[in-house]
Amino acid sequence: MRVRHPLLAVFLLAALVDLGSLAAGYDPGHLVAKPLLMPLLAAYAALRGAPRPLLAALLCGWGGDVLLLSGAEPAFLAGMASFAAGHVCYLLLFTAYGRPHAHRGFLLVCYGVLLAGTVAVLWPGLPAALRLPVAGYSLLLTVMAYRAGTRFGRTAGIGGALFMLSDALIAGGLADWPQPPRPDLWIMLTYIAAQFLLVGGTLKALDTHPPAARTDGAVRSATP
Repeated sequence: MRVRHPLLAVFLLAALVDLGSLAAGYDPGHLVAKPLLMPLLAAYAALRGAPRPLLAALLCGWGGDVLLLSGAEPAFLAGMASFAAGHVCYLLLFTAYGRPHAHRGFLLVCYGVLLAGTVAVLWPGLPAALRLPVAGYSLLLTVMAYRAGTRFGRTAGIGGALFMLSDALIAGGLADWPQPPRPDLWIMLTYIAAQFLLVGGTLKALDTHPPAARTDGAVRSATP
């Protein structure tokens, strides 16, 4: 307990430095703070007893964060692949440790419509080389967000939805959509909140229904 809270405080401080640097247009602050975010969050989650798929998802996010600091297209594609690997880790986490929640059918329809509409609108404006990668990544991200809400509840579900919003802002920039002032600020704000809520929702769900307790219960219920 003595280590967890300072780690969380340092993560929040790094987030504030990153967002403040983006708001002020101070690139060195962003270049220093951004790579610290996911390792700090992963360290905090590890001390809270987070399962390995969650830690792997955060470290894949760190890889994507670092790669996206470069403006080169190969680095962007590698960063997208790193984030995609993180979404696969999240899906493994939700499958192994999650529990079914209500409104699955409603959320499935909502996310399906959102995915189809977003890809259809983005497609004409995207560079030809990015159309299929962005479409495939969008599908994986949408499935992750859906599973977050239906397996780990509201907090994780909001995190998944914010992850979609953050990446939609990035894709909108690639497709030459009109951007809000300081688009990088809004991208990072929604991204940091997304990862924080995914971690918080996961830890809350596991604290409420520990995997070992569920397994023991299943064994007891199967015993005559």
